[in-house]
Amino acid sequence: MNTYKDITISNHVHTNFHSEPLITLPNPDSHALSVRATAIVFADPSSVRLLEYIERIAPSDATVLIIGETGTGKELVARQVHKFSQRQNGPFIAVNCGAFSESLVESELFGHERGAFTGALNARGGWFEAANGGTLFLDEIGDLPMSTQVKILRVLQEQEVVRIGSRAPISIDVRLVAATNVNLAEAVQAGRFREDLYYRLNVAALDLLPLRERPGDILPLARHFLERYGKRLKLNSFDLSKDAERALLGYAWPGNIRELQNVIHHALLVSKDGNVTFDDLHLNPNFGVSRSQANPNSEAHSLKALENALAALYEQPTGNLFDTIEETIIRTAYEHCENNQVQTGRLLGISRNILRHRLKRYGYLA
Repeated sequence: MNTYKDITISNHVHTNFHSEPLITLPNPDSHALSVRATAIVFADPSSVRLLEYIERIAPSDATVLIIGETGTGKELVARQVHKFSQRQNGPFIAVNCGAFSESLVESELFGHERGAFTGALNARGGWFEAANGGTLFLDEIGDLPMSTQVKILRVLQEQEVVRIGSRAPISIDVRLVAATNVNLAEAVQAGRFREDLYYRLNVAALDLLPLRERPGDILPLARHFLERYGKRLKLNSFDLSKDAERALLGYAWPGNIRELQNVIHHALLVSKDGNVTFDDLHLNPNFGVSRSQANPNSEAHSLKALENALAALYEQPTGNLFDTIEETIIRTAYEHCENNQVQTGRLLGISRNILRHRLKRYGYLA
């Protein structure tokens, strides 16, 4: 049963050869069958902002709710919250709520006394007790039954647990970080999740974007996995070709970071001398790009490059940013069409009158 519990945490934050902050799981190679992301990088502007927000909220004891698709790195973000908190020397426990049957989940979380139920031969503390003095990460908290949700709410309010089969409360000091890949607000409306628990969890919310919405993280992560698996395979050299890089940037990544990791691992296995090309990637055609689309002049690649350039401008905005961008578009199109107004208007999809107005506004016509 995959509960993926890690009792301790050490500092696994480092930088790859492109100097982006990188976080990995302890012993990441032991999680080969997991659907989790084993690494996350903070290179994309949205990821940099997320890391800054984590550093602001982590020192408090506020409950944190991480929202994101499977494979986006929710546990890694939870570990980062723990690392920057006042509890960093305490235990970090990660538990997958969806891994337990409804009959066992309360025993796992809250513990039980000897004889509390058939098979309870010895008393045992639950994961809340194990996380005492540290952080408890409950992944897929939306999968918990309503009866368990009530008890978790009480634990958070009272900071004490009562084992199954006991009446004596046990005081605990635990910070809870919860995660979900479902919309809990919709689950509340549908009657599948308690509204009071939702608001208790949602003190500090971290919205972890899917990989396709943080393209600046794709290549740094790909290079990290390339280096990791290249060394494991004892390759003398390993690299990504330009067409492979463009294909990675143009792919939708429905499986997020975990899918990227698997794609790079497989690509290295089938590549020639560690040089990964487009043909080695074997991307799902329903979500990826064709060889023609991986061409440097392709529309998808050009738009992605434009998005990255705009994201960089947004990080250091200047006055009248919209006018600056519009002027750049008008000027470069006008130059591309060799100052032909008809062709420029056709290229941009605007009338000649609008184009002339813009050219005069920006000083390219008298």
